[in-house]
Amino acid sequence: MHREQRIRDLIKEEFTGWKKWEVTWLLTACAVIFALSVYWKDTATGIVSAVTGVACVVCTGKGKLSAYFFGLINSILYAWISWKAKYYGEVMLNALYYVPMQFWGFIVWSRHMSRETHEVEKRRMSLRGLVLLILAVAGGTALYGKILAMLGGSLPFVDALSTVVSVIAMAVSVYMYMEQWLLWIAVDVVTVFMWAVHFAKGGESMATLLMWIVYLGNAVIMLIKWNRESKGSSSSKHMEHAS
Repeated sequence: MHREQRIRDLIKEEFTGWKKWEVTWLLTACAVIFALSVYWKDTATGIVSAVTGVACVVCTGKGKLSAYFFGLINSILYAWISWKAKYYGEVMLNALYYVPMQFWGFIVWSRHMSRETHEVEKRRMSLRGLVLLILAVAGGTALYGKILAMLGGSLPFVDALSTVVSVIAMAVSVYMYMEQWLLWIAVDVVTVFMWAVHFAKGGESMATLLMWIVYLGNAVIMLIKWNRESKGSSSSKHMEHAS
């Protein structure tokens, strides 16, 4: 009985605190992707992957736990779509990393939900954290790029940069840092280009391409939102420590 009540409370909290523009953005983005994907005659898998992917990133920006529910569905379907498109790096990234991270992210976020806003806490990295983040991206890209070059990969360091930033961005997202959106913008730009090339060559990936375009727009919007709200969170904590 206690577990059922907890589940009902979680569901209720997911619908609490949404602003009109946030609801409008979520519904509009999902509706546009669905309609255009149907028009372009994309596959059912592609459409569901795209819609759940958009719901995931919008709910992540809102700081809702449901982001990980949508993220799990999207990661599984996107891995399958990438497999058919022969983007094996995307397959491994989603199937071996994003899928298990959905469960870890849900656990971490559930422990840091605000009772007032029913959203996850939003943090900002310290200067030390930013330096470590830059070093991790640079070091990871250099190391992975050399490995891909040895394997004969095409544009190994560009490929490495996209993969490394994606891995780090997911971890930064799980730990609720605003800087995740800077990383996601970089990932989205590269991935939009990748799927645009695939679609131009005749691939059935319109829904996936649209999904990544929405991801990019969402990342810009959420960077502004998290930058503002994390500033407020940091100010509140400083006042608490001062008192």
